[in-house]
Amino acid sequence: MKKTFITFLLGIIIFNVSKAQVKILYDATKAESAANADWVIDADLHNLGWNPGPVVGSGNESNAQRLPTPDQSTVTSTTVETYWDGSLSAWGIDMVKKGYYVESLPYNVAITYGNTSNVQDLSNYKVFIVDEPNIKFTTAEDTAIKQFIRNGGGLFMISDHTGSDRNGDGWDSPHIWQALMDTNGVSPFPFGISVDYVNISGTYANVLNSPNDPLLHGVMGNVTEVMWSNGTTFTLKPTNNPTVKGVAYKTGASTTGTTNCLVAYATYGLGRVVAMGDSSPADDGTGDPNDNSLYNGWTQDASGNHERLIVNATIWLAGDANSIPEVNESSKILINQLTYADKIKFIVSSSENIDNSAFCVYDILGKQVMRFTNPASNDIIINNDKLGKGIFIYQLQVNGKSVKTGKFAII
Repeated sequence: MKKTFITFLLGIIIFNVSKAQVKILYDATKAESAANADWVIDADLHNLGWNPGPVVGSGNESNAQRLPTPDQSTVTSTTVETYWDGSLSAWGIDMVKKGYYVESLPYNVAITYGNTSNVQDLSNYKVFIVDEPNIKFTTAEDTAIKQFIRNGGGLFMISDHTGSDRNGDGWDSPHIWQALMDTNGVSPFPFGISVDYVNISGTYANVLNSPNDPLLHGVMGNVTEVMWSNGTTFTLKPTNNPTVKGVAYKTGASTTGTTNCLVAYATYGLGRVVAMGDSSPADDGTGDPNDNSLYNGWTQDASGNHERLIVNATIWLAGDANSIPEVNESSKILINQLTYADKIKFIVSSSENIDNSAFCVYDILGKQVMRFTNPASNDIIINNDKLGKGIFIYQLQVNGKSVKTGKFAII
């Protein structure tokens, strides 16, 4: 009885989190303020030598602190984006107005997952935003980011055009994102997205005709076009991840094709990913006046579509909007969980054919610890001593797609 109560209480903690407690983390560890860029929500400090590599420009770069100032508790519905100092301040202010809590990851804090000694460990956040990284992710950071997504986090990955190496270390954002995605220890391109090495500019109204799409028709309104000012495109790889979906394409490209995609999204494990091929749409035109020549891509370009697209996408990443239709949890499949003193039993039943299916169990770091094939034919019994104490994630896959997910605890 005690075990059942604790597990139920854990469910309340996990699933009944108020929107005000949903934390969004903006990365500032990858030279996002190098040269003519200022991709931070707020920076009170400048020119502190945050970049370990060579810096192109005057060197008077923004240094984002963890918490924006003035404090976000003072933001109201009429607060203007210049309340904070950064080219992403409009984005940050918009999210606070929607009820979210925002932070920056300063240059000297590590990107980790599951590290309890790091107060800004990714496990403490729902969405991780990385706008045009200029320093390559380490192997440990690569692993941490993928574990974060697999366990339910949302990654917003923003690239820029090829040759946009702002800090002169030999790595630009397209190659950095490609390096993160081309391998994951299991299979390449786990998100089903590959970055193209191109440099394009133009206004593109070639958007997906999907009235219920959460990115194009979310709470911020409808998105009808985007404007790229020296950005790149993506090639989609649905064979690597069948959930990947493009929502905006270059003019003349198919809105259901796999090439010349400007904005794409997908699910991965329990989490979500959005990819955008240009950093200009998120630029609110303010930033650091000492070192940057910036312009307003947030509301001025594309008739204000960028603000609607980016905020819609962030809300979807936070899990507060409809999922991709292809991976909505099927109402025809039921998973009944029975908890005993020494074991947990899952009973999978369905009114549809789920012969080509698998029931997978992952630990909190995203490592698969158990796998059962065609679970509808037999009850799944997990002995507690086989896993040990902790929080675990189960996922039912049918034809390679996730259709049911959930969490359970062994106390």
